[in-house]
Amino acid sequence: QVQLVESGGGLVQPGGSLKLSCTASGFDVDKYYMSWYRQAPGKGREFVADVMGTTGRTRYSDSVKGRFTTDKDSAKNMIFLQMENLVPEDTGVYYCRCRHLDAWGQGTQVTVSS
Repeated sequence: QVQLVESGGGLVQPGGSLKLSCTASGFDVDKYYMSWYRQAPGKGREFVADVMGTTGRTRYSDSVKGRFTTDKDSAKNMIFLQMENLVPEDTGVYYCRCRHLDAWGQGTQVTVSS
């Protein structure tokens, strides 16, 4: 059974950092693109970053490039999103996704506010 579970969200002040985790089960993250998306209040879901399973190559949206880093831990079958220099516009529910398997996690809330 394919499953994705995110964790690590919370409340952080502007300029702060947070690390999100996504634990995969039922498939091997090394074989697929694994992506992060987010959804701000009242807005649609948008792409944040992804990591290619076979090569570890990463891509980022322009809004997070230079501040966010995604990577994977093959042994633990997990991916991570390290977020630095957070701004209020980063607030939203963050989701982990495996596009090829059409799988989404339940999401984890990130709130950036003073």
